[in-house]
Amino acid sequence: MQLKGKVALITGGAKGIGREIALLFAKEGADIVVWDVNLIAAQQTASEIEGLGVKAIAAQIDVTSFANVEEGLNKILDKFIKVDILVNNAGITRDNLLLRMSEADWDAVLSVNLKGAFNCIKALARSMIKQRSGKIVNIASIIGIMGNAGQANYAASKAGLIALTKSTAKELASRNVNVNAVAPGFIQTDMTAKLSDNVKQEMLKAIPLGKLGNPIDVAKACLFLVSESSEYITGQVIVVDGGMVMA
Repeated sequence: MQLKGKVALITGGAKGIGREIALLFAKEGADIVVWDVNLIAAQQTASEIEGLGVKAIAAQIDVTSFANVEEGLNKILDKFIKVDILVNNAGITRDNLLLRMSEADWDAVLSVNLKGAFNCIKALARSMIKQRSGKIVNIASIIGIMGNAGQANYAASKAGLIALTKSTAKELASRNVNVNAVAPGFIQTDMTAKLSDNVKQEMLKAIPLGKLGNPIDVAKACLFLVSESSEYITGQVIVVDGGMVMA
């Protein structure tokens, strides 16, 4: 029960990697707040979390709106008084080659993936500074490190998220707030399940461990970064990719 007594906010926590993070944190004793644009799915995840013996609330939040984020945070503080952990997991893709990519698709991805994280950190930072403690984890991607054809918007958003992580870590370190990032590689989710066998085989050739990751692999890295085991770690990026990208 590494997180007993803690309150964790997970954005994009209804499904996939976010859901796995929320469930693992709950199993470690944390009370959980699930934010997602899909309220029904968020409520289902929150109900499942409550079955683990901790408190959970779900809310439909648009992270691209600072006003919506701030309103949602005030409701959390009314119920739980504090938030100890923030995981910025909300993200979308709108893939296309650069010459075919619309301005709307560029703006949408940067708005959710990067501005959304900025909004959540900005809204919560004052509370964490006041309590002189906090753990923030931003879910980046190896695409933000290596780039990828057809994903200029996604790559830019995740590279920006890594830079935001490092800058924020420097700003908040003196107040005992740790800010780190996790950069997943190819993880088995609904998105990768839609890929053809040929595409999957090509992906596997680029992964030294020879297999796709699971959402729990990402969740375990996040658990390490929000636990007492990482007290002296901030401004870092943990890559969870089976060895695909090696610095």
